[in-house]
Amino acid sequence: RLGIRREEFLIVRVGLSTRRLLLSFLFVAAWDAGSGQVHYSVPEEAKHGTFVGRIAQDLGLELAELVPRLFRIASKGRGDFLEVNLQNGILFVNSRIDREELCGRSAECSIHLEVIVEQPLQVFHVEVEVKDINDNRPVFSTSEQKLSILESQPLDSRFPLEGASDPDIGENAMLTYGLSSNEFFTLDIINKKDKGKLPVLVLSKLLDREENPQLRLLLTATDGGKPELTGSVTLVILVLDANDNAPVFDQTVYEVKMYENSANQTLVIWLNASDADEGINKEVIYSFSSLVPPTIRRKFLINERTGEVRINDAIDFEDSNTYEIHVDVTDKGNLPMVGHCTILVEILDENDNSPEVVVTSLALPVREDAQVGTVISLISVSDRDSGANGQVTCSLTPESPFKLVPTFKNYYSLVLDGVLDRESEANYEVVVTARDGGSPSLLATASVSVEVADVNDNAPAFAQPEYTVFVKENNPPGCHVFTVSARDADAQENALVSYSLVERRVGERALSSYVSVHAESGKVYALQPLDHEELELLQFQVSARDAGVPPLGSNVTLQLFVLDENDNAPALLPPGPGGGPSALSQVVSRSVDAGHVVAKVRAVDADSGYNAWLSYELQLAAGGARSPFRVGLYTGEISTTRALDEADAPRQRLLVLVKDHGEPALMATATVLLSLEDSGQAPKTSSRALSGAAGAEKALVDVNVYLIIAICAVSSLLVLTLLLYTALRCSAPPTEGACGPVKPRLVCSSAVGSWSYSQQKQQRVCSGEGPPKTDLIAFSPSLPPCPQPEMEVEEQSIGGDHSIKVGQTRHLRGPHRPGPRAGAGGAGAPPVPGGIQRPRGSSGGKSAEWHFVCEFSDRPGGVVRTERGVQHPPGGDRGPAAAGVPCGGGGEGH
Repeated sequence: RLGIRREEFLIVRVGLSTRRLLLSFLFVAAWDAGSGQVHYSVPEEAKHGTFVGRIAQDLGLELAELVPRLFRIASKGRGDFLEVNLQNGILFVNSRIDREELCGRSAECSIHLEVIVEQPLQVFHVEVEVKDINDNRPVFSTSEQKLSILESQPLDSRFPLEGASDPDIGENAMLTYGLSSNEFFTLDIINKKDKGKLPVLVLSKLLDREENPQLRLLLTATDGGKPELTGSVTLVILVLDANDNAPVFDQTVYEVKMYENSANQTLVIWLNASDADEGINKEVIYSFSSLVPPTIRRKFLINERTGEVRINDAIDFEDSNTYEIHVDVTDKGNLPMVGHCTILVEILDENDNSPEVVVTSLALPVREDAQVGTVISLISVSDRDSGANGQVTCSLTPESPFKLVPTFKNYYSLVLDGVLDRESEANYEVVVTARDGGSPSLLATASVSVEVADVNDNAPAFAQPEYTVFVKENNPPGCHVFTVSARDADAQENALVSYSLVERRVGERALSSYVSVHAESGKVYALQPLDHEELELLQFQVSARDAGVPPLGSNVTLQLFVLDENDNAPALLPPGPGGGPSALSQVVSRSVDAGHVVAKVRAVDADSGYNAWLSYELQLAAGGARSPFRVGLYTGEISTTRALDEADAPRQRLLVLVKDHGEPALMATATVLLSLEDSGQAPKTSSRALSGAAGAEKALVDVNVYLIIAICAVSSLLVLTLLLYTALRCSAPPTEGACGPVKPRLVCSSAVGSWSYSQQKQQRVCSGEGPPKTDLIAFSPSLPPCPQPEMEVEEQSIGGDHSIKVGQTRHLRGPHRPGPRAGAGGAGAPPVPGGIQRPRGSSGGKSAEWHFVCEFSDRPGGVVRTERGVQHPPGGDRGPAAAGVPCGGGGEGH
């Protein structure tokens, strides 16, 4: 798997041990790559082309994609020591690697590579460890070391020697020392902690300058590598005479200027001292005086032989800008003599400190109605540098309604410079930027969070100025009908909304006796059962007020429509002036033909819509005998079903059941007494009376025509107005009450009930102002919308020269709606006209009659019942509604 070939291990002309070491390093690198780690190792001084690792394979890259994806490596400041063969993905040595040059004496030495692959972009980090080999021999700083020793030096005197250094590390740098054979000195080794070994020369025999004024010894250093490498230095020992002159500096005080942050080992000054003595008495040693504190000793170091003073630690102008260093120079005489000097070091400033910004908040949060110029915060800036490096300027970012005003040196005030609106911006993050005058300049930032406090400057607002609410009549007391909600853009107490009624009079009673509103939730309740027949519309206002000081408020209008329920039974109308409501008596000639109308039952219902749509049924006689009479389902007209004969009883008692279409349906019964007489027994005056009645009816019909035209014009205008109003309100969302959610549908009619009945009964519509209004609008709350029927009209002959146009309604969806208010005598005619009437005979004359065909439905799914008939005006009691449509909204005479 490693795929290591023999030639990849070859290194030109290296020893057997070096080759084994290289093989082990390469094996470790291959093992790391195989285990999934992107880590390699290579020995220093490896030959160009030496195999390092299969980098493409270890990074999980295909060889074919190296070139298309622009595979390349970049080392971090390490030159081009390594390269990758894009054909086989092998990382190899590209140039000579000298570990000592690369990492010095660092225990760990690695080359960090960044492998970049594009399309898509990927970056890998590879570490190549450079292994040390024993390629450096121990080296002494000089070729020879000189020691001056008094000839009077006592035995066992010790003279430390300068040791050798080996740039290698580990065992390769572990040194041992040996001294050439001599009779005067022996070698002792001092093990310094973490600093290797220090050779010490020990005097083992007294010196005699006259015999040996100079001794030359060879000090040898051997490292622990394999093979071992050695280095040597010559020790020149001068035997000195007595000392009688002290060393002297060329200046007593030295002044030096240097920049802070100078690198370690930077030369501060090179001292020079001289001694008039000869020999050993002339040699001097430089050292810091005992007067120098430890802080200075840590900052600087001195070469005792050369007198070089260098930096040993970081120099910071902000810590100290001057240093005073006292230096002693001591000769090497038998009785050493000392000289003194002082070094004054002045540190020059560099722009190495960023400004500091301190924010002190004073008035937070800030009211949104605060005046321009209001002080919000105090800001102080500082810079530890000096001169231009410590001069700071401030600015604000980003744009905001604030500005900085200088108040004192390095002090600023953050003041309001514009109008605040908490509802638009409740919090500002203002960034203060401080920049010094250095080159390049440094900057610092501080963020000031300015919170805007709310002021009650917004009134509660409703979503729309008016709401339409529907509630069924006979609701339980305390019924929840609607919930108003207003939103206040302010905060906390200023946004705490409470609701109340705008009190007024509704007729003779106070509005609060009808409805109430919960102060906190805005729920509107009906305090008592409402009656559609008494009150169809209640218009009032609800006020919303916040809890601010001063409080602000607004009003909303509610139109409360009371929807009808079937709570009124049909009421029978008297048959005529002076008649009783309980029984109808009529004389019928036995000579009448089938279909002749002999009587008419009239009834009204105080409800609306379906609840007022009446139908008539003839109750069967006792014993199941079939009656020769029938009653019109929606007209209430009693007519013959066949010709009368002598077998029919002379007195017929008919029981007519009148029902509405409410749920549940309510009903009433009417008794009709018919007296059957032969045609010869009819009163003689009946012809004259009939003629007079016909004339009165003709005159009345002429008047009704004009009245109906006028009423239809007014009704059309009302319908147009309502349609326009509905179109404007169509975008408003539907509302529903708690007493029963409904989808109200407005039903308009040209006549509300019969004209005569509508003129007799007025409905109260309480909108707050003006007198009660005539009820011309009814709502059918619980019925689905009825689509516009498709009408097919055809003309059919009915005999003679007359014909009628009959309309067939198609695609009916859902039940049809009756007229808005039921009238007398057939108010329950179906609401969707199934045919079009036309008069037969002379209009308004005695023989005038109307032929009609009505198609209607009382359940979803289409037409289920059809009624055809001929209607005759029964004299002069038909009223203005005689010209009405039989299948329309109902009315007297329909």
